[in-house]
Amino acid sequence: MRIRLARDEDWPRTWPLWHRVVAAGDTYAWLPDTDEPTARTLWMLPAPAVVYVAESDAGEVVGTAVLKPNQQGLGDHVANASFMVDPAHAGRGIGRRLGEHVLAEAAERGYRAMQFNSVVETNTAAVRLWTSLGFRTLATVPAAFRHATLGLVGVHVMYRELPSG
Repeated sequence: MRIRLARDEDWPRTWPLWHRVVAAGDTYAWLPDTDEPTARTLWMLPAPAVVYVAESDAGEVVGTAVLKPNQQGLGDHVANASFMVDPAHAGRGIGRRLGEHVLAEAAERGYRAMQFNSVVETNTAAVRLWTSLGFRTLATVPAAFRHATLGLVGVHVMYRELPSG
């Protein structure tokens, strides 16, 4: 597997993964029936955001991530990131590799910390991964996410500092 910066021409191979993840209604707040053009504008963000793809040895997009400032202006030293792994490839360490890569990239780009604003508390694999990578839960917002099968569940705000360069 290799992780690299995404190009515009990667979107057609990223869209099916994005759609499967969002359509499940259990990890992202975007509407499960989000159409492809809207999804593209939500994920393939302009600078200063950067988008990455994780490709299998066969060239299949098996994961993707977006790195961007959490806030503009005086808060742009704190990064935010979003991650998706193709459910068909879950449990193979792709999320961990993407997470490690994006954390290193964020530090290299001068971010001082990373904050996740909405990690669904029932997404135990993500919570476990981010905790193992040094994130701590600062707060849990109760009933802030309408889970497709569980109803109202909380979301964690998670944070970690990054090494300074």
